[in-house]
Amino acid sequence: MNQSMISAAVTMGQLQHKLDTISNNMANSTTNGYKRREAQFSDILFQQIRSEALEPTEAGRLTPNGIRLGSGARVSSTAISMEAGTLQETGRSLDAALTQPSFYFQIAGVDNNGNESLQFTRDGAFYFSPSAGNPDELELVTSDGSKVMGTDGPITIPADHSKITIGQNGQVSVTLNNGAVVESGQLAIVNMIRPQLMLSVGQNLQAPENIPLNQLIEEVNAGAGNIVQQGALESSNVNISNEMTELIQTQRSYQFNARSLTIADQMMGLVNGLR
Repeated sequence: MNQSMISAAVTMGQLQHKLDTISNNMANSTTNGYKRREAQFSDILFQQIRSEALEPTEAGRLTPNGIRLGSGARVSSTAISMEAGTLQETGRSLDAALTQPSFYFQIAGVDNNGNESLQFTRDGAFYFSPSAGNPDELELVTSDGSKVMGTDGPITIPADHSKITIGQNGQVSVTLNNGAVVESGQLAIVNMIRPQLMLSVGQNLQAPENIPLNQLIEEVNAGAGNIVQQGALESSNVNISNEMTELIQTQRSYQFNARSLTIADQMMGLVNGLR
């Protein structure tokens, strides 16, 4: 196999990763709080040919001497876009949207080994779930049943309530059926300072991968001001028009590399057929 076939074949495989990323973005265009991802490429190993200097014709040259013969490109990373999505009013009391693009809710999730671990999401569509340990309480959970964390542990709500209020600072207040108002906790909200180092674990959740949490997040002060909007949800920041453009461009690049592979194969066939 010659170098042109190697370069084309390797690049085609990596372009497939980009196509998968674009497909995932488009599939999550209606997912609450979803952040689009973008595949970033870098060069693979290349060979330096005839690197001797040719003075004085190359005097002042900034790039290395000679010709560099590459082996294609690879996906170096899949970067997450932290642009905020549009806030949409829902009027539902258990919906909460974060007003800052780098803020996340803390969730008590489960890792691949079945152990509880802290995970993070921007999807503020919460629900009630009966508490296993206390029939008089309800737990605030996500759509998949994971507990929503407060600063003092999971958020629990009295079962005999008539109204729930989530303040702009994340304070959860409950009005009971007898008219009394009780505080049910403070939503644990973090500022994601290194989102590119977080790992997507499914269900629109992010989790650290072998990196100490204190290097990735910082706690948001409850008195920080307007950080939560009740009765609203953040839409995905995916722009379908842009994704379609990226999809067409990537497919065209894939076709060009496939054509290069075909031409190289035809040329080898011609050479082998010489008498």
